[in-house]
Amino acid sequence: MGNGIKTTILLTLLTVFILWIGNLLGGRSGMIIALFLAGGVNLFSYWFSDKVVLKMYKAREVTQNDAPELYNIVQELARNAHLPMPKIFIIPQEAPNAFATGRNPNHAVVAVTDGLLNIMERDEIRGVLAHELAHVKNRDTLISTIAATLAGAVMILASIARWSVFFGGSDDDEGGLGIIGLIVMSILAPIAAMLIQMAISRSREYAADESGSRFSRHPEALASALEKIGRYSQQGQLNADPATAHMFIVNPLSGQKLASLFSTHPPLEERIARLRGYRTSGSGENNSNISGKDKEDRSKQAARNMWDRLSR
Repeated sequence: MGNGIKTTILLTLLTVFILWIGNLLGGRSGMIIALFLAGGVNLFSYWFSDKVVLKMYKAREVTQNDAPELYNIVQELARNAHLPMPKIFIIPQEAPNAFATGRNPNHAVVAVTDGLLNIMERDEIRGVLAHELAHVKNRDTLISTIAATLAGAVMILASIARWSVFFGGSDDDEGGLGIIGLIVMSILAPIAAMLIQMAISRSREYAADESGSRFSRHPEALASALEKIGRYSQQGQLNADPATAHMFIVNPLSGQKLASLFSTHPPLEERIARLRGYRTSGSGENNSNISGKDKEDRSKQAARNMWDRLSR
């Protein structure tokens, strides 16, 4: 199933989930109020989150005169992706990582850490930046905002349900869920919404890997970069806020066991395996006697072996 179709299904599922939970917990009026409140919060986030997160990480904007090689790489990749030239920022942290933000391609920003520029080879930097520009091309900021709005509406409805328990808002005789039902639903509903939201985020990472590989025309470079960034993220060297962890190319909190349980990123070894599968399918090697399943298994095993070596 394509990542675009998967994202559409998950967004639809989240919308249906809101309608269902809204009727159960807050009724039609509660559901409408929750959507408006969540929409207002996330509309502000959509318009101003780029400025907030760049300030949070003390990122500084650079021009072609400041960082000519970095600027030229971004300019080339933006041309390959048929995108306007984004603004470029550098984050003063030694752990390698990167993210893209901005409400649309005309207001896009790509940010990389000092560590990424110092540790990566040029082709690996190209691979990382191509991935981030793919997020811009695929309108992932908008998709994330929609998903956050819907998930936020569910959480507000859950809060309404909890308050209704204290004020006697449920009546078993009128066909309601009852006090116990409201309590259980108010706990489980936000968790379910969050899980769907994280699934959407993971599907967008796969899509960005695939699109970025086309922009850079070198999927192996991105796979190699992910291995290096993964090693540093396991050591927890990037001082990242959990609220922004989903923005980075590799989850900077993946070294924390509790955070990894609710990761917004797919397993790194799976991403690397897929990228090396793209490389194999696009190469001139004779793979006619190897089935698609065998190639996928070999790619996954190669990624796991490399990941094991890096994690030692």
